[in-house]
Amino acid sequence: MSDTFQLDGAAVSFEPGQTVMQAALTAGHYIPHLCYHPEFKPHGSCKVCTVKVNGRTMASCTMPAEAGLNVESNVEEMNDLRRTLVQMLFAEGNHFCPSCEKSGNCMLQALGYDLEVHTAGFRHLYPDRPLDASHPDILLDFNRCILCELCVRASSEVDGKDVFALSGRGITKHLIVNAESGLLKDTNIALTDKAMQVCPVGVILPKRVGFSVPIGKRKYDQRPISAQALDDAPRPADAGGSCAACEGTS
Repeated sequence: MSDTFQLDGAAVSFEPGQTVMQAALTAGHYIPHLCYHPEFKPHGSCKVCTVKVNGRTMASCTMPAEAGLNVESNVEEMNDLRRTLVQMLFAEGNHFCPSCEKSGNCMLQALGYDLEVHTAGFRHLYPDRPLDASHPDILLDFNRCILCELCVRASSEVDGKDVFALSGRGITKHLIVNAESGLLKDTNIALTDKAMQVCPVGVILPKRVGFSVPIGKRKYDQRPISAQALDDAPRPADAGGSCAACEGTS
């Protein structure tokens, strides 16, 4: 029998081992997030999913669900925090949405719309980062990286290749390619790798297929990220699908 906690006044059931985020999504309650991915163990990189748990701020993707918790998510204080985090991500990188191939499929852009982020909020840093077009099939644009580490973990844990890594600390932290040359062409990455599929923004892109789906007809053009995340959330087997979260693979 499942225990429950309170999320914005609603009772949410959870199974042992689930986090607040996993239980919420499984139950049909959206908590904004960027670095969380249901196929990987969460580690709280972006903090966009921060909620208040019994009066204290916690990352809901790593906070274990417990009976009796009082969780506040869709409240102005938390949404203001999320807007600030999203504004900082936009200002820290070079995100020019109108000219980006990922526009309409980008989680950062979609989250900005969902949170009603109307201004940058901070002075743009315009970092000078390289663009790696050395690979015959893949383009790597470091300018858009938000340090979610999903490509790092996908390449290591799923693909078994360790193509990507993060280097540096603080403001100097950045994505690198694990090759002596630092170039993608000197790795064994393939278009079919999981690392090609998990980037929430426009860092890793296949070549020669740009704009095959017109802007305006893409994933988040059709449905807001809050609705799409619930469509994609794992569900218990008795609800018509497998529940990766319940099985401990989220």
